[in-house]
Amino acid sequence: MGVVRRATWTDERLDDLAQHIDERFERVDRRFEQVDRRFDRVDDGIRHLTMMLIWSAGGIIATLVGVIGAVALNGGA
Repeated sequence: MGVVRRATWTDERLDDLAQHIDERFERVDRRFEQVDRRFDRVDDGIRHLTMMLIWSAGGIIATLVGVIGAVALNGGA
């Protein structure tokens, strides 16, 4: 079996690694912020769509009630 050599890390090298890791995490944080903003826009769109559907359904129901009422008042003829 050969001799296993261990790599030695100087304080400066460890500091460089820590800085690199910090930079990577900062990039990941920025990307998550972008994703959060996109989800906020999607949430707003879904909220608007839901309100439109509710108003449309309410209008359809009111129209049907009116038609049924008119038919009932005229004796169905």
